[in-house]
Amino acid sequence: EIMYYVYILKSEKDNGIYIGKTNNIKRRLYEHNSGLTSSLKSRRPLTLLEYVECKDEPEARTVEKEYKKGYKREEIKRKYNLT
Repeated sequence: EIMYYVYILKSEKDNGIYIGKTNNIKRRLYEHNSGLTSSLKSRRPLTLLEYVECKDEPEARTVEKEYKKGYKREEIKRKYNLT
């Protein structure tokens, strides 16, 4: 069974956070830091702050949406002193 993950990255360049989902964190982090993701290309290098395991893709989609909401995003920024 394939696990899915919702992950939080921090841009070392601008201290911004990026939230995404994947079924392979190592590969996804490599893709982001190699410039293969156009939206984050200019914000490299990126550091993985944390991730959440989800049982399947639909759950990961729900968790990702939750994390991207304003209050949850602000909570994450406070947790990592990125405000």
